[in-house]
Amino acid sequence: MKSSYELAMERMGGGDKPLNEEQKAKIAEIDSKYKAKIAERKIFLEKSVQDALAKGSHEEAEEARRILAQEVSKLEEKAESEKDKIRNN
Repeated sequence: MKSSYELAMERMGGGDKPLNEEQKAKIAEIDSKYKAKIAERKIFLEKSVQDALAKGSHEEAEEARRILAQEVSKLEEKAESEKDKIRNN
């Protein structure tokens, strides 16, 4: 069984083999792509929060915040999954 340190190092790319330039470029591309997607969702949903607050609907605002947190988390997980595939090849 691996320690939490070993698991963290694997996730961060600190495993057995160093990344080559092509892998680094692909990982950078994934980072860029998902950062853009996250920014887009934040802009859209933060506007929804502001609109809800302007209407006085705190419930709608909280729902939009919850959705934003879920979507950001899901996108971050997808990005890490794609990067892990590259790291493990």
